[in-house]
Amino acid sequence: MLTAITGINWGDEGKGRMVDLLSQDYDIVVRYQGGNNAGHTVVNPRGKFVLNLLPSGILRPEVVCVMGGGMVIDLLHLEREMAALREKGVAVSPSNLKISDRATLCMPHHVLEDGLEEERLAKTGAQFGSTRRGIAYAYGDKYMKKTLRMGDLLHLDESVRQRLETILEWKNLTLAGVYGAKPFSLEEAWKGLEHFAGLLGGYICDTGDYLAAADDAGRRILFEAQLGALRDIDFGIYPFTSSSNVIGAYAPIGAGIPGRRLDKSIGIMKAYSSCVGEGPFAAELAMPEEEQDKLRAAGHEFGAATGRPRRVGPFDVVASRYGVACQGADELALTLLDVLDYMEHIPVVEKYLVDGKETARFPMGGALAAARPVVKTLPGWQCDISACRSWEELPGAAQEYVLYLEKAVGCRIAYISVGPDRDACIRR
Repeated sequence: MLTAITGINWGDEGKGRMVDLLSQDYDIVVRYQGGNNAGHTVVNPRGKFVLNLLPSGILRPEVVCVMGGGMVIDLLHLEREMAALREKGVAVSPSNLKISDRATLCMPHHVLEDGLEEERLAKTGAQFGSTRRGIAYAYGDKYMKKTLRMGDLLHLDESVRQRLETILEWKNLTLAGVYGAKPFSLEEAWKGLEHFAGLLGGYICDTGDYLAAADDAGRRILFEAQLGALRDIDFGIYPFTSSSNVIGAYAPIGAGIPGRRLDKSIGIMKAYSSCVGEGPFAAELAMPEEEQDKLRAAGHEFGAATGRPRRVGPFDVVASRYGVACQGADELALTLLDVLDYMEHIPVVEKYLVDGKETARFPMGGALAAARPVVKTLPGWQCDISACRSWEELPGAAQEYVLYLEKAVGCRIAYISVGPDRDACIRR
């Protein structure tokens, strides 16, 4: 059984919270793309956890977690994240965490280059809103075949050292020659690799073989995406996207089992819209700044990885319908419905106005940047729903809101989150 949990919108939909909930029914949880440029926040009886690299299933001791070959891995960040979990009593060992030997290393020079270029772009207002974690540069170097992979840590021989020397010589031409930064030292970089080889060597393996054998044995595998469909490098709001394929169809590929097919795709979408970073975001135009501030405060909308205030707005039917189609979602989980408890009237972006004409189609490029929201208003419920644990307990207006969204995006809403706690979820 292969199931993907994916984001329908711009990311920050609450995927980690849903993976933590649903992983009780699975044996293995796999991250298949991205790096530490986004955070999955989970609240359970042990406390609050923000995971950037590790799959959210790591919080369940009976689950084996896999970091797939489609990821880019910052070794220092991974070391710190593992240590932080252990300090809270969460076990992390080769028995419950396996790291693909094909995953790409996100190295210190990637992080530095990311920050330097974002600062250069910011001088003219052309910045992308990067997290400055080096992700785009790690992926870029991957496709130029000028980086190392996790498997290289298992045999740090002269051939790997020569490759590292060639990479740093090339990279220093840009860092020192273009940005005036201090060049990276081969000896320091090599010592870093030796440190992480000793620390992580036992975790690194052929995760493709492991997952294929697990699937053949009938074990249940859950794929955890990072970010949302609108940040996908191919199908998102390019160039204001991530640098990887976040859509569910890529899950078996990024995990290491490209010949397998998903059995189920569960899309996660918020009861309103939020977005971190730059790029077109029509939903925020549908709500006055004062109302945005109220919504941001009610939803605690600050990035889990960056701490940056998120841009917010009403639920966007046009963008969400497109995201559902991209993810091939069989069913949906609607998160943070309780955040809307305070609203007397709830705005929803029902269509866009592009070139003077209303459209239900999600545009790209300049048309998306020029799009203006067409807003519909639905009645609010104005009561606390955080204690509701069944569909019948929800007030009528909340039920009508959920049913409207379900019909509008064309996919059944099977889960409704009404709070951050593990059990604050309604299954329909």
